[in-house]
Amino acid sequence: MNKLPILSGRELVKILVKEDFYVHHQTGSHIIMKSTKDLSIRISIPNHRVIKRGLLRAIIYQAGLTREEFLNLIDK
Repeated sequence: MNKLPILSGRELVKILVKEDFYVHHQTGSHIIMKSTKDLSIRISIPNHRVIKRGLLRAIIYQAGLTREEFLNLIDK
């Protein structure tokens, strides 16, 4: 199993846009994204230079993705 990469908040937003998420708004340093498929999914992403792996894992889970699906999105 591959390790999750170290990403910034902006990089993570770009990856989630590929999975049909869109930026709803920003409050302070947190970017709020919503899913176009399921409007009840709402994810808060800190706009930091580095998102630690534990938080990244939680965001992937909230988005309804598996680790493999997420890693495939990075390669696209």
